[in-house]
Amino acid sequence: MTDKIKSLTKAEEQVMQILWELGEGVVKDVVDGFDEPKPAYTTVATVLTVLEKKGFAARKKVGNVNLYFPEISKKEYTGFQFKSLLSDYFNGSFPKMATFFAKENNLGIKDLEEILKAAEQEINNENKE
Repeated sequence: MTDKIKSLTKAEEQVMQILWELGEGVVKDVVDGFDEPKPAYTTVATVLTVLEKKGFAARKKVGNVNLYFPEISKKEYTGFQFKSLLSDYFNGSFPKMATFFAKENNLGIKDLEEILKAAEQEINNENKE
């Protein structure tokens, strides 16, 4: 499904973050997931309808309410966003991106070594799956 993923607006992404956290929920559950000031119920319902049309969320009727759930995982969307960032801003070069973040965050050698170690562990864990 990753090849069909599109970017989300900020509002859509906020709703999806809550839906991913919940796993599934009715509109009120999603509204309750927001910090104060909470958005209007109708606004969240509209965003969920848009997310459903975009293929990010789906719903099933339970009694007389709609229960919404993610159709695209957070991991899939994160991967899509990362690849977009890499290609749009760093010409597809991970070393260029890593160098940019290292400079922007004033990272030292020790920090970079920790990042490499964490990346190696993540790769090893994924290879075991």
